[in-house]
Amino acid sequence: MVGIGADGWDGLGAAARAEVLAADVVLGGRRHLASLPDAPGQRREMWPSPLRAGLTDLLDSFGTASVVALASGDPLLSGVATTLIDLLGGDRVTVRPAVSSVALARAAMGWPAESHAVVSVVGRDVALVHRELAPGRRILVLSSDERTPRRVAGLLVASGYGDSRLTVLGDLGGEHSSREDAPARLVAEGDDDFPRLNVIAVSCTGPRIGGWTPGLPDDLFEHDGQLTKRDLRASALARLAPTPGEHLWDVGAGAGSIGIEWLRTHPACTATAIEADPERAARIARNASRLGVPALHVVHGRAPQALDGLRTPDAVFVGGGATRPGVLDTCLTALRPGGRLVVHGVTLQTERLLADAYGRHGGELTRIAVETAAPVGTFTGWTPARTVTQWAWTSG
Repeated sequence: MVGIGADGWDGLGAAARAEVLAADVVLGGRRHLASLPDAPGQRREMWPSPLRAGLTDLLDSFGTASVVALASGDPLLSGVATTLIDLLGGDRVTVRPAVSSVALARAAMGWPAESHAVVSVVGRDVALVHRELAPGRRILVLSSDERTPRRVAGLLVASGYGDSRLTVLGDLGGEHSSREDAPARLVAEGDDDFPRLNVIAVSCTGPRIGGWTPGLPDDLFEHDGQLTKRDLRASALARLAPTPGEHLWDVGAGAGSIGIEWLRTHPACTATAIEADPERAARIARNASRLGVPALHVVHGRAPQALDGLRTPDAVFVGGGATRPGVLDTCLTALRPGGRLVVHGVTLQTERLLADAYGRHGGELTRIAVETAAPVGTFTGWTPARTVTQWAWTSG
């Protein structure tokens, strides 16, 4: 794979040019292929659409021919090299990167690498930006196309960040590079055309929405009362112990708060929320998008049947339906070695089930009672929430 900048063929070094011209096959996008000089006898192919589904057959059609694939900037930065390595293996793909768009954007803005977050919305939901919003925070957004700056600006306005400064950096590294600066609210309202190749620099101005430590305020979640409240949520997530790259099942997800907070701990975490009620399932997706983790996978179905065929979990939370036949056993057997299970119950029937599970498997059995100060006439008193029995267990 050869990375190519906004200046196209003219910006490639002599070694990269020789490699491209010597290949039997060159694979790339329309713009990249159009920039190449003629090479008699060389086969040139566009990326298939959809990409991943069509790549295997296309690559097989090349046989033993030598292939060079062209991609923008650093092909391993939200690029196609990741897909090729997944399909072919790292030993069959050699990457020759150009200067990445992130490096060029940092240079243009004068932002040190440690001073900002990088969020890619290339082929992804711009709601990912939500997770990074905080007063004074800087974000570089890798854009999908010319419409992305306005979509990001709209998200910022809707989140109370309309005064944030947006800098749209177009065609970085090319002779037609551009820079446009404006508050997010003006970008959202405008009709300016942006370059198709752009990176968006965001200097955030807005309210504090919530931290990354588990236990977000309850009012950040849309819910109908079926919500694991913040103190119980923080306790459960402390025992679920999210680690980068791990997968969670949130069974009987309600408003989806456990799965959402699991995902917010690290971008490499993944989660599936299982919810039998269709309105709640739809609500979970809205909550996930609004809190910056739109990749939460929502399964509308009832456990244990809905658990069949799901990705093997590293952790499982059961917030509802633990007494249904087969739910607890399915969750226990599904976990990988070292996996964590946390179950909450508020009824005598669930408490009896968890006491029995504790007796058979061990683990940690805890009763959690939370009381909140509230008005009592002209005075203030304690209002208790339902006491919750929590069973936490780690697979051997």
